[in-house]
Amino acid sequence: MKIHGGDPARTNEPLGTARLAVKVDTETGEKHARISAERLRELVCRIGDRGDRFLVVQRIPDIPDVFVQVWHERADDGTDGEYQLEYREDRDRFFGAVLTDPERVAEAMTGWARRTPGWETGIEWTPVEHDAPEEVPELPDDVREQVEERVRELLRCGYDDRARLSEAAEEYLVDGDARPVSRAQARQLVDRLWVERLAEQETWDGVTDPERLTRAFEALQSAHGITARENFTCCRNCGTTEIGAEGSPDARGFVFFHSQCTEGAAAGYGLMLLYGGFDDAAETTTAVGRQVVAALAAEGLSAEWDGDPTKAITVTPLHWHKRLVG
Repeated sequence: MKIHGGDPARTNEPLGTARLAVKVDTETGEKHARISAERLRELVCRIGDRGDRFLVVQRIPDIPDVFVQVWHERADDGTDGEYQLEYREDRDRFFGAVLTDPERVAEAMTGWARRTPGWETGIEWTPVEHDAPEEVPELPDDVREQVEERVRELLRCGYDDRARLSEAAEEYLVDGDARPVSRAQARQLVDRLWVERLAEQETWDGVTDPERLTRAFEALQSAHGITARENFTCCRNCGTTEIGAEGSPDARGFVFFHSQCTEGAAAGYGLMLLYGGFDDAAETTTAVGRQVVAALAAEGLSAEWDGDPTKAITVTPLHWHKRLVG
């Protein structure tokens, strides 16, 4: 069973009280993050029809070569048949088992997600054959240093997963037909720096400023009818053009920051927020700005803004410790 990977569009389940620190990819193109054990069980019991035959579960944050996955295809007569369950703990430890009970499959996957000691006991596991690690040539020092610097910048921003970071690393120094970084070299470099960043974020204590910002944005959207988006589009023009299609039809205003703003925040310059009213009235824009500043303050964040609806809001001081998800 070779199904691990992919990067479909994200769809998040509503927040619950007992969520699993995992993300789940399905063959249908769904991606669920931090779902409940019950929702994971429902997904396991659902799979089997053509186009909806597997789940891949990865930890949050994603760790290279660590996942659990299941494949199930119903027989032509509609009977359930077998479930192929596999888990991998690193490059060399990869095991599989065949089960017939979806409830047992869901129980095992939930145990894996919770890191429950002995979750794998009672199942007859066998080693899974897999390809040997690819021999990847080292990058020249000057190329490696340039690409590493760019990847570290994106890691500090914190919004890209390993697939997007690998693509960025591969494309960063492309010049015409010259491609100094191969896909395999990009992936290897990103995985190394990703693990390095995970170790760094283990030293962070408590709630970080980006997490406070997310809470403020969630409050603005749920309680005030303001469409709020993080790291949204590449620039101001694209963001203001596309933000109207992001929220509910009755949203009265918006706030967002684009990827260039994110890079500024990650570099220590504070975070610029763009906001406005969908009716284009200065009064609405001013009211939205006030609510944004109030929501930030409620989460312990400071903002610089003089009340002028033509000026952006700047969140500062800001310690940009954005935890990776993957």
